Amino acid sequence: MGSVTCNPLAPPSTHLLLNPSKIPKFCHSRRQLHGSQRASKIIAYYGLKTPPYKLDALEPYMSKRTLEVHWGELHRGYVEGLNKHLAKDDVLYGYTLDELVKVSYNSGNPLPVFNNAVQVWNHDFFWESMQPGGGDIPKYGVLEQIEKDFGSFTNFKEKFIGAALTLFGSGYVWLVLKREERRLAVVKTSNAINPLVWNDIVRS
Repeated sequence: MGSVTCNPLAPPSTHLLLNPSKIPKFCHSRRQLHGSQRASKIIAYYGLKTPPYKLDALEPYMSKRTLEVHWGELHRGYVEGLNKHLAKDDVLYGYTLDELVKVSYNSGNPLPVFNNAVQVWNHDFFWESMQPGGGDIPKYGVLEQIEKDFGSFTNFKEKFIGAALTLFGSGYVWLVLKREERRLAVVKTSNAINPLVWNDIVRS
């Protein structure tokens, strides 16, 4: 399970959306020693991750304007909101973004920082989950596991789409691997909740 690190907003000039003077700062990190191990932990999450494609690359399924608003304004707002919380609360220093989401969920009694932290995580994941010309059937181990747990890729696709269509209000639909069962499952979460807050989900 890899930790999430921070990247500056620095897309190619062909799809640079924000005024350079408003580009978020680099992520600041500080070395912390943990016993015999040395680990670099995130001290403050100052970076807005850039989608791994141009902003018009998902058309006609998702328009350039949609990405300009959703990434350049909404996602950026969550990053700035997270920064404000981290700047005024020393207790939160030293966590990776994954860890911060889990800790701030606080067993179902979310701390003030939770919504911004989890929305940053969700949006980072959201952009990475798409690609131009995507949508093909997965290969190798992923496909084998899907066929084992859902019967076929078609069954999985129908279940996933059905979950999205029946999701009440805002939220997300996820394909997760249950830790104890070692089985894939389609789950729905409301608002910004994501499966990281559940201890029975494998993060790969």
